Amino acid sequence: MASDHTLLLADESPILYRSGTEQIATPFKRHSANPVIAQDHPWEEAIGWSSVYRHPQTGKYQLWYQGYAKDQVPSRTQDHPVCYAESDDGIHFEKPMFDFFPLKGSPRNNIVMLGNGGYSYRYGCWVVVDHKSTDSSRRYKMSYFDFSGEGDQENPGLHVAFSPDGIHWTKHDEAPLSLMSHGRGKYAPDLPFSDDTQTPWLRPLTMSDAVDCFYDPIRRKYAIYGKMWIDSPDGNMFWKHAMGRIMSEDFIHWSAPELLIAPDDNDPPSVEFHAAPVFYHQGYYFSLLQILDRAEGGGVIEIELAISKDGDHWLRPFQNQFVLPRGAEGSFDSGSIFTNASPVILEDEIRFYYGGYSGGATNPAGRGKLSGMGMASIPRDRFTGIRSLARSDQPTLKQPLEHRGQVTLKSIDLTSVESITLNADASEGSIQVEILTASGYRLKGYSQEGAVSISGDNLRHEISWKNFTLGDLPAGSYLIRIHLNRATVYALTLKSKS
Repeated sequence: MASDHTLLLADESPILYRSGTEQIATPFKRHSANPVIAQDHPWEEAIGWSSVYRHPQTGKYQLWYQGYAKDQVPSRTQDHPVCYAESDDGIHFEKPMFDFFPLKGSPRNNIVMLGNGGYSYRYGCWVVVDHKSTDSSRRYKMSYFDFSGEGDQENPGLHVAFSPDGIHWTKHDEAPLSLMSHGRGKYAPDLPFSDDTQTPWLRPLTMSDAVDCFYDPIRRKYAIYGKMWIDSPDGNMFWKHAMGRIMSEDFIHWSAPELLIAPDDNDPPSVEFHAAPVFYHQGYYFSLLQILDRAEGGGVIEIELAISKDGDHWLRPFQNQFVLPRGAEGSFDSGSIFTNASPVILEDEIRFYYGGYSGGATNPAGRGKLSGMGMASIPRDRFTGIRSLARSDQPTLKQPLEHRGQVTLKSIDLTSVESITLNADASEGSIQVEILTASGYRLKGYSQEGAVSISGDNLRHEISWKNFTLGDLPAGSYLIRIHLNRATVYALTLKSKS
């Protein structure tokens, strides 16, 4: 029985060195049917926060999204309901109608949860599904921001709910599970002293209202990466959002917040992170950073890709570039984009579902404008790639090179590897793969000249040589070198005999 190991070229960690190349991010491609969910009911204005799940056996999609119901709900602070939709193909969604939360003039709707009510709003509907759970009533787990308690005991923070099917939800009795800061609002932004009891909601270095959760398979914990306020140049609170994190083994008891990454000198002064949803895939943590620019249009949001090997130390190799920019003028997502931590990983494609506003995210006047849920995608495992430069003309070259580059990977044990495939686009050129000794010497028969040339665009190019196979190599570790000629490589997969 064979097993596969895919090595993404998402950062420099698997690479010994490379020359004549550059790293690129793959722009997300919007689906032509967008928005896949439109705001066609009175309680669906300002569709933003969302979460999606695709059942691995049935292929059925379940999608939860936040709407805006205005004055149709019992309390003003309950007017951000959790709405539900489902689909067989992830493109054509239906909205089942329930009678769980009758609204004024709408006794049946697709709302599956309302907020508690209180001082302010409930935000978010981020869902993790655990089919291994011994408690079937808690198979679906939702995190969201809300207020609990009454009077002086009311507090903002993390709330959770559980469901057997993603439709019937029960809020957990204890709340909030992680105390959070409620920014701006009626309180002055002065940083409180440690013994201050007069302004209990002013909590430095706590999470805020974006609590997008996922299950971290490496730490074996639930993790929430989201917004955390950092202080201003004069030391006062609520200046900008950064990325913070809390974790839990049981979805109930959560760790102390940690600040991980903040806007830096290379960001425009008006830029911050609106939210920072994270997911794990093929050895990397990826964040679809929501880059909020308050200087334009009431706070517009576009999406930047951030990358980490351990979830603690983050790289922004494509800073000020957007893998998902705002949509065209007049579209539902022309103002703000709200990503989540639940991409759908298919055999040949990765889908990203997102909420969109035609207006700014931080301006209440943006409510009532066009909004909806969109879907964008990339080919499987093509988050980032390495492509050959148009020209290399360093003095150490015998002659300038056009569109030629090479990537040499760190030493890999090929003893049990029976085949290698390459995720690469060589539709305008070619690729040859050679094997070097661990010391960097060429091997006869496995050099660039002995390799079978690869052309075309394929997620699984077969690597081969004219006269030898991998099975002919002596057991041991080797360097793999990928020669690029007008080509881009994204990943390689090693298939081994178990």
